[in-house]
Amino acid sequence: MNTTGYADEILAELKRTINLIDSEEAEKLVEGISRAKKVFVAGGGRSGFMAKAFVMRMMHVGLDSYIVGETVTPNLEPDDIFIVGSGSGETQSLAAMTQKAKSIGATVVAVTINPDSTIGKLADIKIEIPAQAKGEGNSGKSIQPMGSLFEQSLLLFYDAVILKFMDKKGLNSEVMYGRHANLE
Repeated sequence: MNTTGYADEILAELKRTINLIDSEEAEKLVEGISRAKKVFVAGGGRSGFMAKAFVMRMMHVGLDSYIVGETVTPNLEPDDIFIVGSGSGETQSLAAMTQKAKSIGATVVAVTINPDSTIGKLADIKIEIPAQAKGEGNSGKSIQPMGSLFEQSLLLFYDAVILKFMDKKGLNSEVMYGRHANLE
């Protein structure tokens, strides 16, 4: 298969996977973000990169949003929402953060392959992305290595959440661009 053929297969995998996400749970996430005082997002590895992209867009739509672990991240409070993207739902550092967020009383959201995981069981809102986990190898869900399908689906899902939030608030790209970095 040539490179563009692989790209076509990746796109087909993404479409199949995204279409299996529960719309009702996704709407609960948008509502939770709308009600929250502050939004905190966490993820490890490539999922962490997707979290940073999501937080950046939330800032562009005017939300008070943060990446957990950055030096400028404030304290989490009960009126806040904590969103964690973890394919396995078992990453120890993320599970510890999720437990802490739950004990504080924040709304906890798990975006994961495994809603019955440690992180999933702690969540108030569970978004299942039925992708291939890192160690599944030839599961038939993806031609891609490791957690690539989950990570890509995570970014697309996060971008769809932003679009739904924009629609709900009557926002457009012009308004968002006014919040874009301009010190370059």
